[in-house]
Amino acid sequence: MRHLKLGSAVLFALVFSQAKSQKTAFDKPDQPAKCKNIRDGKFVRVNYPEGIWHMTIKDNIQTEYFNNGKDYIKSTLVFVDDCNYKVIVLEKTNNDDRIHTGDVFSNKIVETQDNLLKVQSKIANDQYEVIYVKVKK
Repeated sequence: MRHLKLGSAVLFALVFSQAKSQKTAFDKPDQPAKCKNIRDGKFVRVNYPEGIWHMTIKDNIQTEYFNNGKDYIKSTLVFVDDCNYKVIVLEKTNNDDRIHTGDVFSNKIVETQDNLLKVQSKIANDQYEVIYVKVKK
């Protein structure tokens, strides 16, 4: 399996989102986690401008938008169970070398609270934790 190469902008975004996610406390997490909230809607990241990044999910298709919607990465979601799913990259508009068509991410929703979802994402030997905010269905 190939190692994911991250550009400096992507690395900054991941580090930024990780740093911000650590400051977002789930002081009253849902018991059990409401994992099905990921299956449909529009999502942003905590303290992250929507124009830089946002994501929509509908009918097991996830589309991440960058650069005020000029670029996108479209993926299919394959659910293993309610809280675990694979993200398989189908197409992308930009030509950078960080993500490729066919890449597979293993995602796990580890915690939810209201409209917040904490997700661990793995590809190859890299693991990231991101908090999504569901902004609408």
